Amino acid sequence: MSQDNIFSHDLDFDPIAVEVFTNRLLAITESMASNMMRASFSPQIKERRDFSVGLFDRSGRLIAQGTHIPVHLGSLMGSVEAVLARWSEDEIKDGDVYVCNDPYAAGGTHLPDISIITPVFVEECLVAFAANIGHHSDIGGAIPGSTSAKARSIFEEGIRIPAIRIARGLRVDEDLLSMIALNSRLPEERSLDLRVQIATNEHGMKAAQALISRMGGSDSFLNAVDGVLSYTLRRVEHRISNLPERAGSFTTWLDDDGSGHGDRVPLKVKVYKAGKQLIVDLEGSGPQSKGGLNVSESALRATVYYCVKAMLDPDLMANRGMTDAIVIRAPEKTIVNPQSPAACGARTITCQRLAGAIIGALGQLVSRERAIASSMDTLPSISFSGTYPDSGRIYLCGETLGGGAGATDVADGMDGIHVHITNSLNLPTEILENEFPLHVEYYGFAVDSGGAGRHRGGLGIAREVRALQDGTIFSARSDSHIQGAAGAEGGGEGGLGQLKRNPGKENELILSSKISHLILAKNETVRIETPGGAGFGEPALRSPESLIADLLDGLVSVDVARRQYGGDLVAKALALSGTASSA
Repeated sequence: MSQDNIFSHDLDFDPIAVEVFTNRLLAITESMASNMMRASFSPQIKERRDFSVGLFDRSGRLIAQGTHIPVHLGSLMGSVEAVLARWSEDEIKDGDVYVCNDPYAAGGTHLPDISIITPVFVEECLVAFAANIGHHSDIGGAIPGSTSAKARSIFEEGIRIPAIRIARGLRVDEDLLSMIALNSRLPEERSLDLRVQIATNEHGMKAAQALISRMGGSDSFLNAVDGVLSYTLRRVEHRISNLPERAGSFTTWLDDDGSGHGDRVPLKVKVYKAGKQLIVDLEGSGPQSKGGLNVSESALRATVYYCVKAMLDPDLMANRGMTDAIVIRAPEKTIVNPQSPAACGARTITCQRLAGAIIGALGQLVSRERAIASSMDTLPSISFSGTYPDSGRIYLCGETLGGGAGATDVADGMDGIHVHITNSLNLPTEILENEFPLHVEYYGFAVDSGGAGRHRGGLGIAREVRALQDGTIFSARSDSHIQGAAGAEGGGEGGLGQLKRNPGKENELILSSKISHLILAKNETVRIETPGGAGFGEPALRSPESLIADLLDGLVSVDVARRQYGGDLVAKALALSGTASSA
């Protein structure tokens, strides 16, 4: 695609130079990320990499984000905006460092994600901000881990931090740090990880100052920033202008409003172009959740921006230029635009489902090769807490799990991965068993969970964990336990999520999708199976070679294959493999 197709000929910047400059910025963010990952103390950041970094200009416009967690884009943008709303440029001093997390007062998305913002000065002038965000495994609240889908207000979810200074002259305010840490069940871990976040920004600040110096000063740097944002805006406007003159719409449903029971909650999306802008209208979405499934403004923005980038131009740079072409309309006092003090802790369950709906709507407007069946569209999470038997210290082991991605017109959905706005790694079994009094009984794919189709949906994950001591506290949150992911062009639904206590035993108990503070005795187990992705195309059109590969790999059982694909196709597949007689 030539640049002439995107830009008018009177632009005063060079797209190639913009690309080089952008990659310099990304190199700084990746260096910051590497520093934060290596130096952090908690498994959430060090092992699962549940953090993000970014660079902003002095006006608070995002210019580069590290390639980590898409939903963190909202918190990063919101936190810098909160700092600039609280202090004028003249009041921000070289060496200041700011901390915040609150969804209503400081642009956060939920309280465990704590942002650190550091201004970048060059020759006594404010030029930019270095920012990072880390998921902290506990910041107080009603339950260990500080995140419950059943929370009734944000006051149950932990310490609320507005935008405040945590350092002056790069010297940490020890009193403030101690106050934040003391509100956590793991105060030492909070203190150490926050210090790492502060040091990470200092590393990014110095790298940005070096880049600005090499470019000849702040004026050259800021001109280059304007070029990057203009480039991105023109590019996304071009993508929008190529969309058809019609609206795409899609409705999906949450199992409940956070209680684990009750009526399903709709998430409705309509997308259409209006001139050079893309309108994302959420009219008709469900009321404000009584539980912790509400989506703050920052989380909503991040979700929408991710979907537009993914569906219209995956190579588009994630910066303010992209966001200027997108208009979001969300009715007040709904689950996608809640009123304080509504709980927001489990917002990613709703964000993931909402992302699936936006992608479903955009899929009606883009070319066929970009269309995709619905993925698992949720973020299952499990958490264990208790005390170490030798020391009596509190421990907390939390993990979010992947599931099945939706199939496309050309390929099966990916198995056992995070989808959409989350991108953290799994907690390795070796780490879990070494650091906590827990034992992993099973970890693998959830067999038969992928939706049938010409191309099969991805499989969910099964994780079964045994408590090694009495009094182990278990919490979980998931969704899609009632209805699976929607197939495309005749494809089958994805498999449902499940949560069981003591699976396979006489006292087996099916649990709801949202559990808080369940007490496990020694040797009791819990098993979570995450939802699968949906299929694409009629199942009868699946190739026998693909079907037999699934059967031989144990991803699909013979009985389920016969029910989903038909006996004739299964028989043909088995005959090709030479296993017909044994089956």
